[in-house]
Amino acid sequence: MQEDHHQNLTGADAVKRIKDIVEEAKSGFLCTAGHVVPMSPLKVDEAGNLWFLSASDSRHNQEIEANPAVRMYFQASHHSGFLYFDGHAAISRDAAMIKELWSFTLKTWFTEGEHDPRITVIQVRPLDGYYWDNKHGNAVASAKMLAGAVIGQTLDDSIEGTLRL
Repeated sequence: MQEDHHQNLTGADAVKRIKDIVEEAKSGFLCTAGHVVPMSPLKVDEAGNLWFLSASDSRHNQEIEANPAVRMYFQASHHSGFLYFDGHAAISRDAAMIKELWSFTLKTWFTEGEHDPRITVIQVRPLDGYYWDNKHGNAVASAKMLAGAVIGQTLDDSIEGTLRL
């Protein structure tokens, strides 16, 4: 009997999948209308919004200001946790959010520290996307792959589907 490997997610289930994959991946790619840049979200909130700190003079900030439609890509591991979504980006200078997201290592990009005048906050609100993952975690998926190789049979633990928020 063929297993159904599709599980389309909406609302809180979609948010949980996004949050799990993004937090495991730790970084991804932010795609604006004409630019792709690696970015590490500093927070994924309960609504599924991703939060970043970015320089006001960066190319991606300029492109977001011209067109807030973005796409993000994440890969959590070699065999699972693949995700892309389309979203809406907004830029602010919210001092409270900068303070919440700030860490000392960010001084590499913002040499004047937490109060560097170039710091902006980017909020990306996911709208919809697609994911590829496994049902039972990497350990079970790896065991199934190994067992399948030994017996010469596909023991697929994968799952995929759309995400709509």
